[in-house]
Amino acid sequence: MSGIMKRAGRHALGAVAMMMAAITAAGGGSGADAATVPPAPAVKPQALRALETGQWELRGRGEGAEVRKLCVSDLRQLLQVQHGKALCRSFTISDSADAVSVTYDCAAAGNGRTDLRVETNKLVQIRSQGIAQGAPFAFDTEGRRVGACS
Repeated sequence: MSGIMKRAGRHALGAVAMMMAAITAAGGGSGADAATVPPAPAVKPQALRALETGQWELRGRGEGAEVRKLCVSDLRQLLQVQHGKALCRSFTISDSADAVSVTYDCAAAGNGRTDLRVETNKLVQIRSQGIAQGAPFAFDTEGRRVGACS
């Protein structure tokens, strides 16, 4: 009876080894945690396709609102203004030719939700809120393309 058990044990170990090899080949056994794996290339939302890269001026609304200049090389930067060029995972809530809403997560850098409405290929309205550097933020701003990056 012990010979049968030994053969069964070898069979089980062989099956486990084959399963582990398959998981490793598929990338699941690499040992890297999810935070270090770069996100899959994101598809550009429809609403951003009509816009132009270059120098954008973001003008806040309300009393004491600031004006920021932003060199936009990837139009998705307009969806995570508060987090700059941080690598963030995003989820598109809604997307049409003239508006897009996304949520995004930048791990330890924070997260947010942005609603962007396209008025022309050089003018957008942006509303965003979330957490950046451990503190909450919320803003409404108008973005206007003002030329090429300098």
